[in-house]
Amino acid sequence: MKTVLITGCSSGFGLETARYFLDRDWKVIATMRAPREDVLPRSEHLRVIALDVTDADSVRRAVEAAGPVDVLVNNAGIGVLGALEGIPMATARAVFETNTLGAIAMAQAVLPQFRLRRAGVVINVTSSVTLMPLPLLSVYTASKAAVNAFTESLALELQQFNVRVHLVLPGRAPSTRFGENAKARMEDAIPEAYAGLAKSVFEAWGLSAEVTHAADVAQAVWRAANDPSCPLRQAAGADAVALLAPD
Repeated sequence: MKTVLITGCSSGFGLETARYFLDRDWKVIATMRAPREDVLPRSEHLRVIALDVTDADSVRRAVEAAGPVDVLVNNAGIGVLGALEGIPMATARAVFETNTLGAIAMAQAVLPQFRLRRAGVVINVTSSVTLMPLPLLSVYTASKAAVNAFTESLALELQQFNVRVHLVLPGRAPSTRFGENAKARMEDAIPEAYAGLAKSVFEAWGLSAEVTHAADVAQAVWRAANDPSCPLRQAAGADAVALLAPD
């Protein structure tokens, strides 16, 4: 029985992905900053572990507690929406600490065991916002684009050890709590000079019929974990698929 370690499992994509792998007879290490046993079904194949990807000691403890794993899914992330002029540098740093450096830290922590076994899969969940420029998402997009870039280089480094590396790029997922969780970082992030732009952006999002569901992401992660022919970049969700599709 294989084991997957998934970061950011308290809600949204991570929670659904943990359920998806559990339902298919994998051992699941579900990590959360504040562990909750009640969000996932009880199973002898499930372990819930505390993890803050921005804390080196927390990363070390979680990986040691997890033991051998076959697949790492870097899903933990935080969002921020606002004009660049209105986003404090402390917020920008926090977004990069979680989204970018957190993914790098987790990969570094598990790669020694993958390399020694000459087997393993690293799956980094980023975002389809990296596929086209969008207003009010400059900091968030930059943090995810950086993950795309290091993932593509990492894939080349690890080919010699038979370790696969993949990207899953979800689209906009209004049914998850991602936007709600980002609100605390959005105070004063849209200065008055940008109010008109923000209004038009929000109206356009409201008219969009194509969105991403958490199940779309879980299915894409599953494919990346199990299908060696899976491309390095894989879109998840109808809106993301449309962006990644060739013209």
